Amino acid sequence: MPEGKFTHSIVKRNNPALEMILGAEGEKSLWCGPCAVESREQVLETAAFLKSMGVRILRGGAFKPRTSPRSFQGLGEKALVWLAQAREKYGLHVVSEVMDPADIPLMAHYVDVLQIGARNMQNYSLLKKLARQDKPVLLKRGPAATVEEFILAAEYILSGGRAGVILCERGIRTFERYTRNTLDLSCVALVKQFTYLPIIVDLSHSLGRKDIMAPLARAALACGADGLMMEVHPEPAKALCDGQQSLDFAQFQALLAETGCFGFHGRKRGRVIPLWSSRVNAWNEAGGLRKTENGTAGTKGGE
Repeated sequence: MPEGKFTHSIVKRNNPALEMILGAEGEKSLWCGPCAVESREQVLETAAFLKSMGVRILRGGAFKPRTSPRSFQGLGEKALVWLAQAREKYGLHVVSEVMDPADIPLMAHYVDVLQIGARNMQNYSLLKKLARQDKPVLLKRGPAATVEEFILAAEYILSGGRAGVILCERGIRTFERYTRNTLDLSCVALVKQFTYLPIIVDLSHSLGRKDIMAPLARAALACGADGLMMEVHPEPAKALCDGQQSLDFAQFQALLAETGCFGFHGRKRGRVIPLWSSRVNAWNEAGGLRKTENGTAGTKGGE
């Protein structure tokens, strides 16, 4: 069993750039948006909805590392342009995944946070390059990485003394088949015990299903998570990537209502401000939801 002592000073260094993304200490953050950017209309419609719900951070994949080479790989720079347009129009922070060290300057031009996906957590060439730039980095835990390896990967980025790091627990691979991965909430508690780094939990990729997100959201926050990441898509059934685990707008609203603990950007730890019911009502009264042909809740048209 490791000693669990991470004494490197940079692991415990506060970073002003992170405060701009995460808000003041004690605030919780929601990181939401589609798995992959598919069209300008999709991005702007999702951004408008999320803004109305009080979400401040828009996620969206432009370059997609897929298990199969025949799967949708993302739209590249065109997707980044649309994300940047959504940021300017709705005042959101944007996070997207960088896969290649050569793409860091391009990505940094368009996004506010550079994401390192689970497959690249121990891509040390990429981590070292990110240590020499100024954008905050969202580092996802690898599917077979220990907590110690996870934190040490963050130190590679922090060693440059410039970029701040936000950790993301997204589940580890086990023999379990009812979920896409196994959500390891002990990682959240350990990171809080050993470091001062912020950590969020990716509910979509850890679970791979939507029906148990609400209780796991509450559990993640109880463990000390600084925020949650969820995939939100206007029409998950038509999504080109991970539609089965993406929430539509009505499902996202229902999750907020069910958890009862998402007063996020007006909430201090231990005190809940009931913001979400008024935001949901305002969105619906403005025509945010409509009935689709099959009678299920859908979303209003794009911008």
